[in-house]
Amino acid sequence: MRKYSGKGNKRSRRRTILVALALMVPLTALGVAAPAQAELTGIFKVFAQCPTSTPGVELCTYAQTTSGQFTIGTTTVPINKTITLQGGAIPTGHGAEYFLYPAKNGESLSKTELNVPGGLTDLVNCTEIKGNGFLEFLERETCKAIFENKTTGVTATTELVANEHNPALLNLEALLGSTGTGLTLPLRVHLKNPLLGSGCYIGSESSPIELHLTDGTTSPPPPNKPIKGSPGEFIEEEETRGEKVFVVAALHENSLVDNSYSAPVAEGCGGSFSFLIDPILDAKLALPSAAGHNTAILTGTTRLVAAEEVIASEK
Repeated sequence: MRKYSGKGNKRSRRRTILVALALMVPLTALGVAAPAQAELTGIFKVFAQCPTSTPGVELCTYAQTTSGQFTIGTTTVPINKTITLQGGAIPTGHGAEYFLYPAKNGESLSKTELNVPGGLTDLVNCTEIKGNGFLEFLERETCKAIFENKTTGVTATTELVANEHNPALLNLEALLGSTGTGLTLPLRVHLKNPLLGSGCYIGSESSPIELHLTDGTTSPPPPNKPIKGSPGEFIEEEETRGEKVFVVAALHENSLVDNSYSAPVAEGCGGSFSFLIDPILDAKLALPSAAGHNTAILTGTTRLVAAEEVIASEK
């Protein structure tokens, strides 16, 4: 296991890592079909959902965020559970930039539910549901019943809404050089609670929360001020099988940040009563929230390996 500290000559370190990654990706990787996949073991176990049989997939990716925070408007949700981003990567044809390709099981981004501080108590007051009609009365009574049953917890789950027109992107040169956007993620946030129903979202495929994450320094509009990420520690994780040595590139304690994104209004909250609940949530969360009022800090470990290495490890 070889380590490269995040300190020292950044340009030399970046060149070393990019060369290491380049050597991991054979020229034959494009268009090579994988054989029937056996169960992956050892350092390759985390890449079980990499779509190695998809033509064009050169890299397998597996990133886990274990700490940080996600702020939209006036609400900050701490990241205290592991969020996993996995799948494959296909070159865009622009330097070391890749399209992120979905995981085989469709769970490219884990549906990790994070607790929203304060829960429903801080988001909705039943008396704020105004109106004298039957629908307003029914929703007020439903709201009261939920509070009386103490089912006031609210969870937030980030979901990928990438598509061919607005893809998720990985830029290795930016990520390893701590300059520019290393990871682009179009997202929506799914808020869950019995009162909010099953279709309460902030962001959508047509109007996503667009994260442009860097491990360098941000340049946000005011009132936010620049914050700095961290490239972490580069480690070549090795595993020997017979005469062959397999290598996985890993960035430990890598911290990606963005405080320049905007967030749209809430939609679909309360189901058929969304015309009552959406405006209440928007007021409490200060939505829409313009760029300069939101912050994402994602810290964890990112692992990359050539798809050919994963295929070879099965033999």
